[in-house]
Amino acid sequence: MLTIETIEPGKSYAAKFKLENMPIDQYGRLGGQYSLSDLPIAKIGTYEGLGILLQRDTEKKLVKLQDEKSKQEFVVPFKDLWDVDEIEWKDPLASK
Repeated sequence: MLTIETIEPGKSYAAKFKLENMPIDQYGRLGGQYSLSDLPIAKIGTYEGLGILLQRDTEKKLVKLQDEKSKQEFVVPFKDLWDVDEIEWKDPLASK
């Protein structure tokens, strides 16, 4: 099983992550400054998502990732990541 500490540089990875104390709308999505919709913030809570890993800092134990749904970039501590897996990129035009 892959962990954030054992991934190989130069390969692409994704992981599930959580962010604490985030504005959440009534549908469980990121709200406030993280949203383009004008829905009010329903609560401040924990947001969980799937992100593509962009950078890893092994000294500070932080990862910069891009959330798959919102396309926002976040810096997340190693302890808030799980289910790390390698990404297999596919070219959607290759099948045509």
